[in-house]
Amino acid sequence: MENSKPVEYSIRPQALRVCDMPAQLRPREEFERVGAENVSDAVLLALILRTGTKGMNVVEVSQRLLSAFGSLTALAKAPVKELQSIDSIGPVKAQMIKAAMELAQRLTRESVGESPIVTTPEQAAAVLRERARVLQHEVFWALMLDTKNRLIGEPKQISQGTLNSSLVHPRELFKKAVEHSCAAMILAHNHPSGDPTPSSEDIKVTKQLIGAGEVMGIKVLDHIVIGHRKHDAGSDFLSLRESGLVQFG
Repeated sequence: MENSKPVEYSIRPQALRVCDMPAQLRPREEFERVGAENVSDAVLLALILRTGTKGMNVVEVSQRLLSAFGSLTALAKAPVKELQSIDSIGPVKAQMIKAAMELAQRLTRESVGESPIVTTPEQAAAVLRERARVLQHEVFWALMLDTKNRLIGEPKQISQGTLNSSLVHPRELFKKAVEHSCAAMILAHNHPSGDPTPSSEDIKVTKQLIGAGEVMGIKVLDHIVIGHRKHDAGSDFLSLRESGLVQFG
């Protein structure tokens, strides 16, 4: 009888179902026990996704997602197709994630108020923080203010792309300012890298726009550069006015 290679059995461990997990570790039970503000990101994400997939329970799916993207900010930035590239995330789960992230952004914008009074750099950053956090490219905005420093409408997007004098032309900016009859404005743009340190071009463009504002009789009060909040940094934005890098009128 010929020698034959023995059959090898490949035994894959079966994923632990949520119902088989200790009660204190199940997402719903943990949520009820300690409250929404005290559970992990993975638990909150598991509650949104509701179900796992074959071979992976919903907690493991959530942990895989967070591990793949590294942070909630990166997860919020990811387009639907990129979310679906993660094993166990289909079109429905990808849509659920994007919907939850969009609701969070809308809630933040709503909490700022429809026409908030903006008198500090922090208030200006708060208006734009959630919009900027999920962007992967630079966007330049202007906050149009009335004589009482109340925001006139939504922040006005002036341009997209790396800030330079050809991209942000005074004509386009002050055309919108005149259209909205604003008395003053605060300039702002984001740095997708997360570092709000202004470039030499940021400073140059700011000085040009301040000069144009003086000619038009519209005050440029500040220019806010928005980055990302980090544990080792005190702030996620920089005010060119507070930093003293630019002299404002």
